[in-house]
Amino acid sequence: MFPDLAFHSPQVLWGLLLVPVLLFQAWRERRQRAALRFSGAHVFARQGRGFRAYLLPVLPGVRALAVVAALVALARPQSRDARVRDLSVEGIDIVVALDLSTSMEAGDFRPQNRLHVAKEVLAEFISNRVNDRIGLVVFAGAAYTQAPLTLDYGVLREVLKQIRTRVLEDGTAIGDALATSLNRLRDSEAKSRVVVLITDGDNNAGKISPLDAASMAESLRIPVYTILVGKGGKVPFPQGQDLFGNVVWRETEIPINPELLQDIASRTGGEYYRATDPEGLKQGLQKVLDSLERSKLVEGGASATYREDFHPYLLAAFGLAALELLLRATFLRVFP
Repeated sequence: MFPDLAFHSPQVLWGLLLVPVLLFQAWRERRQRAALRFSGAHVFARQGRGFRAYLLPVLPGVRALAVVAALVALARPQSRDARVRDLSVEGIDIVVALDLSTSMEAGDFRPQNRLHVAKEVLAEFISNRVNDRIGLVVFAGAAYTQAPLTLDYGVLREVLKQIRTRVLEDGTAIGDALATSLNRLRDSEAKSRVVVLITDGDNNAGKISPLDAASMAESLRIPVYTILVGKGGKVPFPQGQDLFGNVVWRETEIPINPELLQDIASRTGGEYYRATDPEGLKQGLQKVLDSLERSKLVEGGASATYREDFHPYLLAAFGLAALELLLRATFLRVFP
């Protein structure tokens, strides 16, 4: 009748055998107990039975139903989901290298600057992942691992919230950022490993040249997807505050090198994207995922998922027990 119904603790249902015993005991006590002792019972016999007299035998049945509902609830009925969950976990190992140079404060994404928009889009990107391990490398004049590869997206989002500009030595060390990211992925066993480089400028710092780092990625067979953030040319850049605390913006030339990012992407088997607005950055990250092959990190079989359905039985048990106690104390109260 219920092909998808199962019990987590079916042994509890053996207690249902006691229900007929309880009903028989209640019937026997009622037959043996005198409800009222009176020398002239024939006087009451002529009056007939009242409505309450017909309801009194129902009380043991209400109690028995409460016991049945409680036992069923304790057995933990569960319904099986029609969908079968694949235990093979598919995922990609992704290291995001995020530029924290002061040029990321440019306001061509106003009312927010480039870094703020990049953090928002990355947070959404992280929230939409399920089985992908993600790491975070930040760089300016030097590169550092901010978060190793992890599946703990909550921690990763908190780390992302804390990062800001003007903490690292200023500059744009693209080569160092790539080398640090590759070091994070070097020992990964995932079939799909990728670096996503998000920057708004040209390489002007660091100890490793971007093309040397690209050659390292090529030898490791790790594609690098580059995303150039910003419009390029003269863009609004904060120059301090006025007397009223408002940010003063001034058009400033910020050099970019799209050819370098294109070269890195083509050498490593990745792709180059240009993001001139928040939507462009979001689409760039999505295109990175769409172009990658999923790898099986954990081999497994298939498993059905179950939903707990004991709640209505438990509520019924409490409701029936309360109803019996209420009737015995009020409308069906029996006076000895």
